[in-house]
Amino acid sequence: MRSPGRRTLFQAAARLALACWLAVATGVLASQAHAGQAVPLAADPALEARVLRIADELRCLVCQNENIAASQADLAVDLRRQIREQLAEGRSQAQIIDFMVERYGEFIRYRPAFTPATALLWLGPFALLALGAAMLGATLRRRRREASANPLSEAQARRVRQLLDEGTGASP
Repeated sequence: MRSPGRRTLFQAAARLALACWLAVATGVLASQAHAGQAVPLAADPALEARVLRIADELRCLVCQNENIAASQADLAVDLRRQIREQLAEGRSQAQIIDFMVERYGEFIRYRPAFTPATALLWLGPFALLALGAAMLGATLRRRRREASANPLSEAQARRVRQLLDEGTGASP
């Protein structure tokens, strides 16, 4: 029995890679087909619109990267049902969100409120951007100052011109 050659091994690896890519692509397409807003459960479209507006503000604790309006996780379905029930009882959007925060913690907010605890989250990117701009400005000023403080001597300037002329093919 002959051992497979490099070409056969390469072809097998290529087929395996293609099969894996197709499996991943099929999974992504299937998950996107189910993405979007959740299927309405309320008979009243106005109530369902209010449910989804509130659900848009709350993070799915299972998925963590999408809101409960789009999530199909069992917990998200239960939370939408709870929102629907609380709206039917006459609670406001703020009361429902406060109830969810009290029950599940601040993490459930998809867009965290600006508080002293979240100030770094909101202001941190701007502070880092300002710090980076200040550091860039300081570096550029320092380089400009160093370049003007140390001009080339006449011999160094001749050597630079000579090297440049050689590089371009020009004759002196």
